[in-house]
Amino acid sequence: MTAPAATTISREEWLNKARTLSEALPYMRRYDGKIVVVKYGGHAMGNPELARRFANDIVLLKQVGAYPIVVHGGGPQIGNMLDRLQIKSEFIDGLRVTDKATMEIAEMVLSGSINKEIVALINDAGGDAIGLSGKDDDLIEARKATRTKRDPDSNIEKVVDLGFVGEPFRINPEILHKLRHAGFIPVIAPIGIGEDGQTYNINADTAAGAIAAAMGAMRLLLLTDVAGFLDKDKNLVTELSLEAAKAAIADGTAFGGMIPKLETCIDTVDGGVEGAVILDGRVPHAILLEIFTEGGAGTLIGKK
Repeated sequence: MTAPAATTISREEWLNKARTLSEALPYMRRYDGKIVVVKYGGHAMGNPELARRFANDIVLLKQVGAYPIVVHGGGPQIGNMLDRLQIKSEFIDGLRVTDKATMEIAEMVLSGSINKEIVALINDAGGDAIGLSGKDDDLIEARKATRTKRDPDSNIEKVVDLGFVGEPFRINPEILHKLRHAGFIPVIAPIGIGEDGQTYNINADTAAGAIAAAMGAMRLLLLTDVAGFLDKDKNLVTELSLEAAKAAIADGTAFGGMIPKLETCIDTVDGGVEGAVILDGRVPHAILLEIFTEGGAGTLIGKK
């Protein structure tokens, strides 16, 4: 008989692991039966090891009693496909101007390759995932997004046409409730449907926030490529009240891509979600650190 391989983990390390599990128990109880919406995007999606760990963490959330819902992005992948097909695209205030050809590519990439890849990863990790887009059962009813831009010469605000870029108008959570009761983990592509049947590309953060509010989620987790919200001295802020988050936008402490993330968190908490968190998806097991430890792993925005 072959002798078992010698372990390199010391008794003290095993005790530390056991202590960690014991300390996580109160948090597991707190999230038992609660909905957690996770927006998955950024560089974590492009790193095979981080993607595998993400899938494992989602399955673990489900196994300890929470109910995860995944909403994913895919901007870089859409950009790569547009480049391959030699279709030009431009951005205005962080949103991709989406004409008919770009919309077709976006739906193909988001609802097709990316969505099914995430579903496969979660299923390989032992979960029961099922892929959806916002068009399934009219999950996300969208309206055309409108933006204005001030002309630097005339100082006149002009309406900017973003094409088929949409914003959530109404969420129909019925299919998500059915999947929850059946034990499935939904993986949702941020594609919406208009009242006129038009397809719209929706920012994944915005879609995740709208779904979290409609489902009465306990937490919204926005995985991104920064540690969280940083103050003026570039220090991580672990907690922000709604008032402080609004002030950070108003006084310029928040800038660039952080502004729409904070706005999403504010709207989501105003919509009834207990808390929304911006955290670094590049950190291994960031979701578990945020949910099951006292210190968390990002910036929590909530009512105080």
